Amino acid sequence: MPDWKKIRSDFPVLDQQVHGKPLIYLDNAATTQKPRVVLEALARFYARDNSNVHRGLHTLSMRATDAYEGARARVGKFINAADPAEIIFTRGTTEAINLVAASWGGANLQPGDVILLTEMEHHSNLVPWQLIAQRTGAKLRYVPILGADVEGGLDLAQLDALLTPEVKIFAFTHVSNTTGTINPAAHLCSRAKKVGAITVIDGAQSIGHLPVDVRTIGCDFYAFSGHKMAGPTGIGALYGRRALLDAMPPWQGGGGMISLVDYFESRWKPSPERFEAGTPNVADAVALGVACDYLDALGRDQIAAHDGALARLAYEKLSVLPGIRLLGPRGERSGLVSFAFKDVHAHDIVTFADEDGIALRGGHHCNQPLMKKLGLTSTTRASFYVYNTAEEIDVFAASLRRILKFFGGA
Repeated sequence: MPDWKKIRSDFPVLDQQVHGKPLIYLDNAATTQKPRVVLEALARFYARDNSNVHRGLHTLSMRATDAYEGARARVGKFINAADPAEIIFTRGTTEAINLVAASWGGANLQPGDVILLTEMEHHSNLVPWQLIAQRTGAKLRYVPILGADVEGGLDLAQLDALLTPEVKIFAFTHVSNTTGTINPAAHLCSRAKKVGAITVIDGAQSIGHLPVDVRTIGCDFYAFSGHKMAGPTGIGALYGRRALLDAMPPWQGGGGMISLVDYFESRWKPSPERFEAGTPNVADAVALGVACDYLDALGRDQIAAHDGALARLAYEKLSVLPGIRLLGPRGERSGLVSFAFKDVHAHDIVTFADEDGIALRGGHHCNQPLMKKLGLTSTTRASFYVYNTAEEIDVFAASLRRILKFFGGA
């Protein structure tokens, strides 16, 4: 069992005060902090190995190439991909989903086809499908949610009516960034496969918090971001089954993704090079591989248990506050809690909590359609990670009581 309190010392940014109070960082669903080993990996690459990859025969270029492709293999192992070539480095989840929508969707969708989404999708797994639907004439369809105040899960009883042969893509989030709901990804992929639909999973909120095995899940594509899993910003990955990737046209053109170019046509390399035009984000990819090592050393089962326990504790302590509306499941949930007060705006809560050294997130969380369905404009979200403790939740709850008292709510 990891020593969760000791782990905090691995993260230099946490060793500071905000407004004279020890920093309590509860904005991990937006971005996680980075352990020292990840920061050192970035510095080491730039200090020793910095060079462009794949094109050079000199020593630094070959070292950089080995490190970059080693990181690809490490990320593939992290999610149990069958082949490192099934890992495409992207800027993050958003770019990865856009790649699938534009490339696979643009090449395969036709008027009358259906793209099935869910009502809990982040804008990154919604807007790209709107854009490709407009281009191709495909239609959007949504799996509804159950009452988010109670459970917030998907209404799976509707799947038979929604997953029809017209559905060509089923794109859904593994974990909701607003309700904390953990969707049954393997079950959803199995149901989609029966009607021949391709599955695309937004793994932004699951990749650093849960064990992820893409072959056990049975998905066709899985997208995630490094900065959600103790890695750098500006790097992420798309997993795709090799047969699908090799049949897809390029999304962007340029150097590195071609096998032959003349003045009027070009030929493409296979995956993953086909989808990595130009100079890649080498240093951050290398550091992402180190983040995989760090999380696996802690144990992702242990991380899931730790984060979930903190979320349930926070839910319990917040549930007694007057006038609070808590979203998502009361029992098993991911490591976050979203809530709202009728007479106190989320931005006010975040601002006042910051005075106590607590970092929260307030707003619609890139979930505007879901917020509208719930009759809300925003919520406050507290999200937890490996360096958070039960004692911090006590301070957080006390801060909320102080804020409510100021606004006359307690």
